[in-house]
Amino acid sequence: MSDTEVETFAFQAEINQLMSLIINAFYSNKDIFIRELISNSSDALDKIRYQSLTDKSVLDSSPDLKIDIETNSEAKTWTIIDTGIGMTKADLVNNLGTIARSGTKDFISKMSEGKADITMIGQFGVGFYSAYLVADKVVVHTKHNDDEQYVWESEAGGHFTIRRDTGPSIGRGTKIVLFLKEDQLDYLEERKIKDIVKRHSQFIQYPIHLLVKKEEEKEVDEPEEEKKEDSEKTEEEKGEKKKKKVKEIKHEWEQLNKNKPLWLRNPSEITKQEYADFYKGLTNDWEEHLAVKHFKVEGQLEFTAMLFVPKRAPFDLFESRKKPNNIKLYVRRVFIMDNCEELIPEWLTFLKGLVDSEDLPLNISRELLQQNKILKVIRKNLIKKAIEMFVEIKENKEDYKKFYESFSRNIKYGVHEDSESRAKLADLLQYHSTQSGEEQTTFKDYVTRMKPDQKGIYYITGESRKAIENSPFIEGLKKRGIEVLFMTEPIDEYAMQQLKEYDSKKFICITKGGVDLGETEEEKKAGEEEKKSFENLCTIIKDTLGDKVEKVVTSTRIVQSPAVLVTGEHGWSAYMERIMKAQALRDNSMSSYMVSKKTLEINPKHPIIKELKKKADADKSDKTVKDLIWLLFETSLLTSGFSLDEPASFASRIHRMIKLGLSIDDDEDVVDEDLPPLETSATSTDEGSKMEEVD
Repeated sequence: MSDTEVETFAFQAEINQLMSLIINAFYSNKDIFIRELISNSSDALDKIRYQSLTDKSVLDSSPDLKIDIETNSEAKTWTIIDTGIGMTKADLVNNLGTIARSGTKDFISKMSEGKADITMIGQFGVGFYSAYLVADKVVVHTKHNDDEQYVWESEAGGHFTIRRDTGPSIGRGTKIVLFLKEDQLDYLEERKIKDIVKRHSQFIQYPIHLLVKKEEEKEVDEPEEEKKEDSEKTEEEKGEKKKKKVKEIKHEWEQLNKNKPLWLRNPSEITKQEYADFYKGLTNDWEEHLAVKHFKVEGQLEFTAMLFVPKRAPFDLFESRKKPNNIKLYVRRVFIMDNCEELIPEWLTFLKGLVDSEDLPLNISRELLQQNKILKVIRKNLIKKAIEMFVEIKENKEDYKKFYESFSRNIKYGVHEDSESRAKLADLLQYHSTQSGEEQTTFKDYVTRMKPDQKGIYYITGESRKAIENSPFIEGLKKRGIEVLFMTEPIDEYAMQQLKEYDSKKFICITKGGVDLGETEEEKKAGEEEKKSFENLCTIIKDTLGDKVEKVVTSTRIVQSPAVLVTGEHGWSAYMERIMKAQALRDNSMSSYMVSKKTLEINPKHPIIKELKKKADADKSDKTVKDLIWLLFETSLLTSGFSLDEPASFASRIHRMIKLGLSIDDDEDVVDEDLPPLETSATSTDEGSKMEEVD
């Protein structure tokens, strides 16, 4: 080939089609052409470095392994230069256009259908073609140690040319010049290039330099003013020359990736301060992290990960519109994305950090990530290591207190969502109880305090500790010295639906029916006698309340309260019913299935119930008895954690009781003494007319 001879080649048909497909399908974000070209340069540098391990002379032509980026506003060009392995003429022909790998047609058709195995895509030079997102024309200058320097050129019109390069020598490596489209000239801006490199390629292991403009102020001699009288100058002024400041523009190389990949270093060699600085740079958090897990997985697949737990929960932790997660995905030190939903489950979205995979392909679409088997293995390992980190945090009481205050709802969400990790997560849960005082207790500690004949782990749910610690449901258990856990968050209701037992001990909600308190034979016998004795009262109460309750029975679970309302064993608890009623988009038809029939349990030892029994036995149609039954039912609704369906009728019953206490007749008219009577003087009437006019 002579120095001036130009050879023209047609793009292979499948390559042409693949190029069109990739540009349209994958690269909607044009910024990533920079990522792809830097990544290709990094790969070329890897190859020459590998060769230099056995033959150091291969580096003689260009000893420094680096990547340089420069722009030219006048020519509208964007250039990247590396000192990598370079390409021979045959490499240019084969790699940039004419020879597609075997199976290209199958790959294209499957990719069009969304069925392609994306791990094959790296074999097709996809990253290079992303340059045409922003450029009309691309010129590649390349020099391999085993060949001459050549120029590859194409305007993506179905063909490309190759000729020997007669221009300045590049030593070794590749120089790619992009002639930018008119609407893509913002990629000439230094700030934009810096931002993109920082976001996507700051951890590439070779230095990336950008040629930047720097303005410097310089002092130069100022010409003396003409005809200035010598007599006006002092001797000192005569000896001095006047200076003036002028701005001078210089060009210099600035390194863009000063942060070396911390995750590639041995964790034992990294200081706490280094982790803290890295965390702040990665997340823009103003505080240091609470804990970090830095690990490497090797075997069938290889990846490194760093997971950080922040000191406090973000304000938008459970905001539905926030970013899916804070784990950045890198592939061989190249940033791919920071919102990969498949990388970590929703309950762990508070974690921050990164994953650097050696096995995932660089050019991967979000749709195909969902089907990627490598990602599923990474996800499983991240969950496992995250739980290990939480267990480590638990060893420090103060740290775990901070962690639990901020992220306990996430752990409970994990109990609900993650069946595989449920048992391990259960060990992390803590609750106040009837015996724990101000400290919280774990399930493990609870089990060690259980009575020998205790049937299970008892718990109660409600809106606050204050609301449930004096609940009538606890009375019988307290009397027997049985501990009850207080669960006061809505997520507890959902978590306990999935967490059926712990250490082979069944969880028992004490606000539901079927609670066995471990009664003695004597207590059971006494209960049967009371049941017979109060059978008539139970029937009257049921007839009065109608379908408000399913049945009325005597109870041993209450000691100081006259009555409670319990729900069915498999339906919603009182607290769950309130939660569901508060849902903005609730389905009323679903509610009717899940709302349990209520059972009114009365305390036969309570004086109110005893007196009510006497009155009912004397006259079952007594209006006062019915009124008291309704009052008893509505107060039981409130103390049992339900909301009133008819608060106005409850209020009127209370008002009647107040009147009775104050000896006020029901027939007496209510007169508001602060208001004047309706029939007043003419003046008042006129004033009323004026108000009507205003209305």
